[in-house]
Amino acid sequence: MSEKTQKNDSQLIFGRNAVLEAVKAGAAIDKVYVAPVEQKGSLGKIISLAKAAGIPIKDVTGQKLDAMTGNQAHQGVAATIAAAAYTTMDQVWELARQKGEKLFLILADEIEDPHNLGALIRTAECCGAHGIVIPKRRSAGLSPTVYKSSAGAVSHLPVVRVANLVSFMDELKSQGVWFYCADMDGQTWCQTDFSGHTALVVGSEGNGVGRLVKEKCDFTVSLPMLGKISSLNASVAGGVLMYEITRQRLAIKAR
Repeated sequence: MSEKTQKNDSQLIFGRNAVLEAVKAGAAIDKVYVAPVEQKGSLGKIISLAKAAGIPIKDVTGQKLDAMTGNQAHQGVAATIAAAAYTTMDQVWELARQKGEKLFLILADEIEDPHNLGALIRTAECCGAHGIVIPKRRSAGLSPTVYKSSAGAVSHLPVVRVANLVSFMDELKSQGVWFYCADMDGQTWCQTDFSGHTALVVGSEGNGVGRLVKEKCDFTVSLPMLGKISSLNASVAGGVLMYEITRQRLAIKAR
């Protein structure tokens, strides 16, 4: 069976043959959804290949798959296909080199709301960032909702997806990149020097930046909160900080 549908603003493929061939072909799959049926034969092969490829697998009920696929014959499995292709960190570095600029990177730590991720990507592209990094798990992927929320910026800003943010940060640290965590207990954002290779880490609204990721950061920067509300939308906070990075870099170029 080979079926496609547009349901709940996500592009799905479903049916064992369709999902198996997509995984084997290396398609940009965000997540595989599996119902609790006997996981042998082709379904077992899908799970095995998906795990080997680092594709997140989510166990769901048969009723959930029914709803996702419009009650069509899904055979216990479906997968979401990314609305745009992911890239590599090598390509992001190359973009920075072509522009003759220090690296300007955004790390989105567990931002699961696709509208927030899309808005963050949109602002990052407008600010001249070279790329954005998202984790494979506990994060929105490049779904049609993210694409729409980014106003098409996904087509222009490289998006890298990694298995482990902490390990990824260690690798970039060895290449001279400084990490700045956006959080409530940091130094004032406008008194922070962002002139070097910079990676800004933005966390989810609910939990902020994860503990292990925060511990890897070199600096913590914060925005003043003068009202009664104690936090900003992740994409708004990220946007303010991104434009401060851009302001500083434009000032350096103007000297």
